[in-house]
Amino acid sequence: MFTDRRDAGRRLAAALRDLKNESPVVLALPRGGVPVAAEIAIALGAPLDLVVARKIGLPEQPELAMGAVVEGDPPIVLRNEDVIRSAGIDSTTFNAACAAERAEIARRRARYLGGRPRIEIAGRTAILVDDGLATGATARAALRAVRRRRPARLVLAVPVGAPETITAMRDEADAIVCLEEPEWMPAIGAFYRDFDQVADAEVIAALARVPAA
Repeated sequence: MFTDRRDAGRRLAAALRDLKNESPVVLALPRGGVPVAAEIAIALGAPLDLVVARKIGLPEQPELAMGAVVEGDPPIVLRNEDVIRSAGIDSTTFNAACAAERAEIARRRARYLGGRPRIEIAGRTAILVDDGLATGATARAALRAVRRRRPARLVLAVPVGAPETITAMRDEADAIVCLEEPEWMPAIGAFYRDFDQVADAEVIAALARVPAA
């Protein structure tokens, strides 16, 4: 059980301390991953940046992912064909939902980062951080987007993750650091005492604590 996301970040930082000598870059998935990642970046003396990704939920059941999209040129879009097929989603509906999430991605990047420069990660160790992994759809899209930027090494770091999801992710990252892999995982928040939604202001404050380069 983690006290909150900052506690989880400090524990993850201890598990990642050997990477400090690799001059890593820490990349957070907002919003929940940012408080976790900020603690890691501070402990490792690393810069912090964001990878803005969004789950594409079903129109009538938004918590169920029919895909994911992550910022980029072009953006990376993943489709969950099983969900799309079982829900009877046509291409027009999927594309409209994807466009809405891309607009939210643009809003979040502008809101959170403003004129903060994007960190170059080519040839460096990149550590992608979230507050937990359930289905992993968003993290998978984010890992592929980061891989496209040619890091020397790509590490996924999360406090807690479903074992089957962690196993499925091993083809996407060069290494995975996950502190807890419970056999039964009803929700990520079940492993935190405080798992309140992270507000935009908290994201901005966390980024302000860590240098951009």
